[in-house]
Amino acid sequence: MSLRSARWAVPVYARELFLAVSLAAAGGCSIAPQLAPPAPSILKQPPIEGWTAEKLVQILSQRDKQFHSLRTLATVNYRGPEGRQGFQEAVLIQRPDRLRLETLSGLGAILVVTANANQIAGFHPREGLFLHGKTSKENLFRYTRIPLELKEITSLLVGLPPVTSASDWQIGGNSLYREIEGKGKEIISFDPSREIPVRWYRLGPDGNPELSAAFENFASTPAGLFPLKISLEAAGQKRVLEITYQEPELNASIPPELFSQQKPANAKELPIEAIGS
Repeated sequence: MSLRSARWAVPVYARELFLAVSLAAAGGCSIAPQLAPPAPSILKQPPIEGWTAEKLVQILSQRDKQFHSLRTLATVNYRGPEGRQGFQEAVLIQRPDRLRLETLSGLGAILVVTANANQIAGFHPREGLFLHGKTSKENLFRYTRIPLELKEITSLLVGLPPVTSASDWQIGGNSLYREIEGKGKEIISFDPSREIPVRWYRLGPDGNPELSAAFENFASTPAGLFPLKISLEAAGQKRVLEITYQEPELNASIPPELFSQQKPANAKELPIEAIGS
C-alpha cells in the first residue's frame, strides 16, 4: 500500500497511541488558539450586503458536492491533558462513511484504524493487537475522543462543517446559526470575500463551545478551494488538534477494501470495549 493510503489525527486521542508516539512528542508544536465563538450580539447584526440565509445554505450545499474523497499525508500537532505531540499521518477518506487512518513513525505504521458503515477496527502492529466493534459514535469516540458520528468526521476532515441539511438556518453578520433541538446551537462563519465557510462551532445549552473547527490556508484545486489546515478544539476535554495536509489528492477513486481490516494471523483479537470509555 502506498503512503497515500490514509492517516490523520483521529487516532491521536487513543490511549495506546499516546504511549506509542511519546518519543515523537514535540514540545514546540504550533497549536491553534482557542476558537471563541461569535458573540451573540454579532449574530444579531444585519447580514453582509447581498447575503441571505438561502444564499449561504446554497454555498454549503455546493461545497458538499465538491469533495467526495481525500487521500493525503498530514502533519499532526496535538495538545491535551497528556501533553504535546507531533507526528505524521496518512489519511484516506471516502464520503460519507469510509475512513482509514494510519499513524506513522520512523519504523513504520504504529496504528491502523479503519471505519465503515458496519465496523471500526484498530490494528496495533507493535503490540500485535487487533480491536474491533460495531461502528457507532461511542466506539469512534474510544479511538478518537471526538464525539461525532462517522459521517460528521469524514466531512470535517475534507474541510466541511459537519452539519446536516436543515431549513431553519438564520443569518447574522457573516454567519449562519441554528438551534439544535433546544440543546444548544450550531454556528458557521463565512469568509466575506471568498464566501466559503471558515469556522464551525457547536455550542452547549450554556452557550459555551463544546466543539469548534477552523478551516485555513485554502489552496486552489480542480475540485475547488480546499483548506490545507484544519484546527479542531474540544473545549470540555481541553484538547486541541492541528492538521496540516501535504499535497492532498481529491476525488480519486479509492478501492473500498482499504476501509476494512481482517485480523492478522498472529494478532491477539480483542473487543473495542477493551480501550475503555
